[in-house]
Amino acid sequence: MRIGAARQTYAADEALFETTVQRAWFAGLLAALVAFPFMADAYWLYLACLVAINVASATGLNILTGYTGLVSLGQAAFMGIGAYTVAVLEIRFGTPFLLNLVAAGLLAAAGGILVGIPSLRVKGLYLAIATIAASFILHFVFANWTSVTNGVTGLSMPPARLFGVALDTSFRMYWLIVPVTVLMVMGAANLFRTRIGRAFIAIRDRDISAEVLGIPLLRYKLMSFALSSFYAGVAGGLWAYFFRVVTPESFPLVMSIFYLAAIIVGGMGTILGPILGAAFMTMVPEVLKLGVGWLSPWVPDAVALLSPVRTIVFGALIVGFLVFEPQGLAEIWRRVRRFFHLWPFKT
Repeated sequence: MRIGAARQTYAADEALFETTVQRAWFAGLLAALVAFPFMADAYWLYLACLVAINVASATGLNILTGYTGLVSLGQAAFMGIGAYTVAVLEIRFGTPFLLNLVAAGLLAAAGGILVGIPSLRVKGLYLAIATIAASFILHFVFANWTSVTNGVTGLSMPPARLFGVALDTSFRMYWLIVPVTVLMVMGAANLFRTRIGRAFIAIRDRDISAEVLGIPLLRYKLMSFALSSFYAGVAGGLWAYFFRVVTPESFPLVMSIFYLAAIIVGGMGTILGPILGAAFMTMVPEVLKLGVGWLSPWVPDAVALLSPVRTIVFGALIVGFLVFEPQGLAEIWRRVRRFFHLWPFKT
């Protein structure tokens, strides 16, 4: 199919891959993901696992904010639900890690439904404040429900095991985290080829018109909250298996801002956006660490400045992309593709 050509059938309109070239690129990406851990050192494997976890959570937030138009600043709290669920199941019952991840997603989805109930009455800034309130409530629960969460001390958990092999290194965890993330991203891509996904988009574009057309707003908004929180819960479970220590301070409000920044920088309302945004925003602190390392000989307190500077950089990136490129890195990538597609006959 040529770029700009009209789709002739409904099947073509809902196709996930429109051309053979796209299928080939996707196959090449999968091959690169398989080959990567055999060529990368421990540091890059660590970053790859962290990027994959962030991609999974950002994809969930994109379902809610980018596609349904509901702002949330509670994504980190739902990750906390998933992480604690996995930790408790692993420590107390020793259940299989896949079952634990599913349970983490379902419990986080239940929490998302409760938080999403006000979404029929409030939206925008007021809904964001409601999700912040839910985040503080969950943080209070994590810190004070000591019989389950062990309070501020947190929980230390054993590694996941597959066929008796402990997944206790970044190399081994890569084969759990990355495949799960790929499946979640593919699930999100397929979601928006269905009636449910298109209902989400209709609510985002004009919720009153969507209701007039017969879309029950509360049901689909709660469904969007549930799906977004499910993704966050699974991502939190992967996070718990990766770091193997879960505390209330593991999921602060700034982490929710991080995921919001990731989908804004990457491009809301696209599947590619959260991938590019999460990868970009994950690498920003690493670049700042390098900068701190260079400044340390001349600035004695450079390490102490890293955390506030990181928050400032996140805020600056959000404002910068909103002002200069509201559609994010995904749009920049599309422009690059169009340039090379039309070259040398560009306009």
